[in-house]
Amino acid sequence: MPPLFRRLLLLFHALRYGARLIWLAAPPEHKLHWMIELIGRVHASGRSGEQLQGLLPALGPLASRFAQTLAGRPELASATLHDALDAIDHMEAPLSPEDSALALTRAFGRPLAELFSAVDLVPVRSGFAEQTHFARLAVPIKGHHEVAVKLVRAQQLQQIGDELALLRWVARWLEKLSRVARRLQLRALAQTFTDDILRRFDLRAEAANLSQTGHHFDGDKRVLVPDVIWELCTDHTLTMQRINTLPASDLPGLHAHGIKLAPLAAHIVEVVTEQAFEHGFFHATLDARRVRVSIEPDTLGRLVLAEFSIMATLSSGEREFFVHGATALFDQDYGRLADMHREAGHVPPDTRTETLEAELRTRAEAHFAAAPEARSAGSLFHHLLHGVQPFDGHVPGQLATAQRSFQQAEMLARALHPGVDTWNIARGVLADIARRDLGHRGWLKRLSQELPHLAHMLPRVPQLAVRYLQQHERTGAPQHDAQLLADLAREYRRTRWLVWACVVCGGVLGAGMTLLAW
Repeated sequence: MPPLFRRLLLLFHALRYGARLIWLAAPPEHKLHWMIELIGRVHASGRSGEQLQGLLPALGPLASRFAQTLAGRPELASATLHDALDAIDHMEAPLSPEDSALALTRAFGRPLAELFSAVDLVPVRSGFAEQTHFARLAVPIKGHHEVAVKLVRAQQLQQIGDELALLRWVARWLEKLSRVARRLQLRALAQTFTDDILRRFDLRAEAANLSQTGHHFDGDKRVLVPDVIWELCTDHTLTMQRINTLPASDLPGLHAHGIKLAPLAAHIVEVVTEQAFEHGFFHATLDARRVRVSIEPDTLGRLVLAEFSIMATLSSGEREFFVHGATALFDQDYGRLADMHREAGHVPPDTRTETLEAELRTRAEAHFAAAPEARSAGSLFHHLLHGVQPFDGHVPGQLATAQRSFQQAEMLARALHPGVDTWNIARGVLADIARRDLGHRGWLKRLSQELPHLAHMLPRVPQLAVRYLQQHERTGAPQHDAQLLADLAREYRRTRWLVWACVVCGGVLGAGMTLLAW
């Protein structure tokens, strides 16, 4: 359907159902008379305009503030948006088996019989504009026979694109007609929502996210990440290793397979914490539906993370702030945490450290006073990030997303095993990450990051030294230059003697070892 016609059709339906709503609200016997009388009363009322003018200023600041917040920090609405899309999954009807076969054939560009020995054309899961099928490969790839194929329904995806185009079109016209809309940057906000929704259906990006997560947890006995079958990945299909799993929330099923819930609950907290704050690459919309448990004999009880379409990343600075800030908070070192907020730029420069420290102490001490089984690390991390709000400060939205993902994992772990100590588990994992950052491994990691810069800088040192001497010669400092040249010559002689001494000692040691070997 042409985009312009699609937009006009959507606007027609909006006006149609708005008029229908008024028609249904009218009395059944006198609908037309009631509507004429209603319009006449509104028109004749002298106070109607005044009431409307009095109402809009009351609603205006709220709507304006809400739009400004979303324009500046659209990630705050992303989770709610995807939660709404997930909530209507069950309302979406999948394709029929015949249509599914046709859609899969078009997506792969080859007959299904050439790729698979068997395909279940009735989807095992149907979501918003997507569905998943189980299949058996005709020829094993990477040692896998059984695969799961995720298919995006192209026609429905086109309709979503048309509706998003209508959203951007309305935002563009509002900016042309309204100064307030231009100030709120509605076009940028609409574009952000468009990108966020379309990212959900980018299967190649999801395959890459799945592959990278598998690399992060390679060899980890707690987690099992399905392998991506890249040969069968297209713009509309994602093919991966099939793993027999159960939802993490299916407690009777987990008990029936003999899976111990206490270690499983602890692993959920550990894995999500490491995923976000060690690797810096995590699920942005984590919930119970995206955590499953393997029931295969060789991998029984391992966590299987699913749905890699909506991922988020933390920069090195954001990750280090959260890790070391949480460690300081667990140690109740509020002064160090306040300094970290100031150094990271989360508060205005004129914010007093002791005032911020007092605010953090007031928010956090109640958590330490609670009983151990009632403590929530996710709630404590909320104050870690949002304790700067009274000072007109804010933290990056990705940190808030990471805190929300951790809190979802904590809730799931406690649902699995109410006695799990998520507080000390999170504290231990973050302390280990902080220790590795400050230890020799962290030092070597930072040194390896600086080596490329040093490789470009060191060859230029002699040239920079010559320029420095020439500059001093032009400014008239002959005595200083002579002294500097003498120091350089002395250091050069010392370095040369040291090199020769190392060569001689090495030769003597080598000769001695050779004689001893004989």
